[in-house]
Amino acid sequence: MRRRFRQARAALPPTARRTAARAALRIALRHGLLLKGRRWGFYLPVNGEFDVLPLLNQALWMGKHCYLPVIPKHPGRPLRFVRLDGRQNVGKNRYGIAEPHGRRVPVRHLEVLILPLVAFDDMGQRLGMGGGYYDATLAHQRRTGWPRPWRLGLAYECQRAEALPAEPWDIGLNALLSEVGLRRFRTISPQTSPK
Repeated sequence: MRRRFRQARAALPPTARRTAARAALRIALRHGLLLKGRRWGFYLPVNGEFDVLPLLNQALWMGKHCYLPVIPKHPGRPLRFVRLDGRQNVGKNRYGIAEPHGRRVPVRHLEVLILPLVAFDDMGQRLGMGGGYYDATLAHQRRTGWPRPWRLGLAYECQRAEALPAEPWDIGLNALLSEVGLRRFRTISPQTSPK
């Protein structure tokens, strides 16, 4: 399944990717998404992921505190986040992804988190790259019912699946932003979810 959606994403020409990123920014502004919270977590796109940079630049221009993830040394550990302030050094991690150096904060510090994904469905389920980093990072929401951060997926419409399998440790999206619109999902609080 991951291979199929990665291929669909990779088949998009560069002009379609740029157009999609600009369209998503317009939709986000129209819906007032960037007014939600002050501390935002972003990612830097790799391997054909949706280009979040127009949103990131707009958020910085609006005075938001923007953070990027730092991948832990040991698998199964949560991501930490470093604020972009224009002064820190940026290096490449073991996957070749740019990461900032600086004071790291846990995801609970963020109010909004934009998540990369391989596929999504209309129930708000997300299929990630398979490393489990975001599952580990958001596990506190399932354990404690802590509502932050609000989870926004960012994807091309070609990444929409009819239905994705859900595991007990999965934390769904609150919303999904694509080049055609914004979908909001009803999420069940981890404390009130059925057993």
